[in-house]
Amino acid sequence: MKKRIAVVDFGSQYGHLIARRVRELGVVAEFLPPTASLAEIDVREIRGIILSGGPDSVYEPGAPVLSEELYRAGVPVLGICYGAQVMTRQLGGEVVADSGRGGEYGRTRLQGRDDAQSGLYPDGVADEEVWMSHGDLITAVPPGFRVTAVSSGNHVAVAEDGARRLYAVQFHPEVVHSAHGRRLIARFVLGLCGCDPSPDALPYVDDMVNAVRSVVGGEKVICALSGGVDSAVTAALLQRAVPGQITYALVDNGFLREGEAEEVAAHFRDWLGREVTVVDAGDRFFARVRGITDPERKRKRIGAGFVREFEELAESTGAAFLAQGTIFPDRVESGIGGSAVIKTHHNVGGLPADLRLRLVEPLRDLYKDEVRSLAAVLGVPWPMIGRHPFPGPGLAVHIIGEVTRAKVGVLRAADAVFLGELRRAGVYDDVWQAFGVLVPLPDASANGSRDPRRHCLVLRAVTGSDAMTADWARLPYALLDVIARRITTEVPGIGRVVLDVTQKPPGTIGWE
Repeated sequence: MKKRIAVVDFGSQYGHLIARRVRELGVVAEFLPPTASLAEIDVREIRGIILSGGPDSVYEPGAPVLSEELYRAGVPVLGICYGAQVMTRQLGGEVVADSGRGGEYGRTRLQGRDDAQSGLYPDGVADEEVWMSHGDLITAVPPGFRVTAVSSGNHVAVAEDGARRLYAVQFHPEVVHSAHGRRLIARFVLGLCGCDPSPDALPYVDDMVNAVRSVVGGEKVICALSGGVDSAVTAALLQRAVPGQITYALVDNGFLREGEAEEVAAHFRDWLGREVTVVDAGDRFFARVRGITDPERKRKRIGAGFVREFEELAESTGAAFLAQGTIFPDRVESGIGGSAVIKTHHNVGGLPADLRLRLVEPLRDLYKDEVRSLAAVLGVPWPMIGRHPFPGPGLAVHIIGEVTRAKVGVLRAADAVFLGELRRAGVYDDVWQAFGVLVPLPDASANGSRDPRRHCLVLRAVTGSDAMTADWARLPYALLDVIARRITTEVPGIGRVVLDVTQKPPGTIGWE
């Protein structure tokens, strides 16, 4: 049995990302619940334990804690964010709620203590950028611990007990915005835990194809398409696994971008040589969301609508399975597996309880950049690989408030201008995702008249790689000027354009 790292999952949005970083080192990662006891673990196979972050405060009633005997398991333990706070409190340190300042979120600088010896940083702690996302603060470390680094706010950022091989970090080394976070995880896993890397920890295409084949068997399957890389990779895997049993289908819910349905069908026809069934369901979806302003209700009704359309198609094709491109961040944000619900995704929490089709989700444990790497291996055309992520509910979840045909038309036109200018400027591929958000606020025009039909358009463009964290894209001012001028002059109904400069976390990429 290979030596492995145990990841104790406290419900963090990034918990699975920790396991992925371990896998990237060629080491097996195994999830454990916080309730795991020493008796349940074969310590001869576990070389180290990582405690994930989580949505709770250590002072909340029922907040999860670690079985204290695991601190004495004889293997190194690394606590991250909430995991660091749990470790601190359980071992005799102090954690307080930073109600006055609201915690630490987003980028901050890590500053080493000159006199501190560090196992995590054997060459000393450099002044480096890290990513914080916590409301509580460690104010006193447990007996035996030393503070080896602080944040730019002079709060405890790294604390270590070298004798007991216990380590606590308040930032998130697993996310891409922590400059040298992967190096820290590698130091813990390969150096302090002594794991030996092996390529057997990484997934292979053949394994995924065989898994799909074993699940579907001889049944027919509907493959839900969107034109993005997730559904394209799902389609490619199905084509290898069960080529004669697939119906490729795109549901046009009326919320797609300009010319999108025709473009998607053409891409798949040219690539796979297969026709795509396009279901014109716009009238039915507009009826589903009529009068609804709550984002969660909107997403769930749209998700249920998708399934009903696919179930109707299944009756005519005899399909028993529905394949969709659900990826891990979709499941995390929908609150699957104990994580806090950020927003329900139409293909996860938006699915109805009485779903009559069985699901096939070959990408459910992968991140967006992993999917893109897999797409290149499978020969997916670049227009699909490089296409910006676009939510299944489409423009409907980029409209604040009730969704109407008039609002969709306004946003569709503005979105086309925004993305068109990004392509013209040659920066589209430098941006992870870009879109407009329509905020239905009355706006006074320059001539003093007031038109209640006028809206504010929010430009949202972010950089990132895995959809778990994101930063706002620094677009050139001259480009923003062109975009704003064109939208306010060419798109009737928009009288103001603003820019969203919020990071994720604490915000989400989309507004709804």
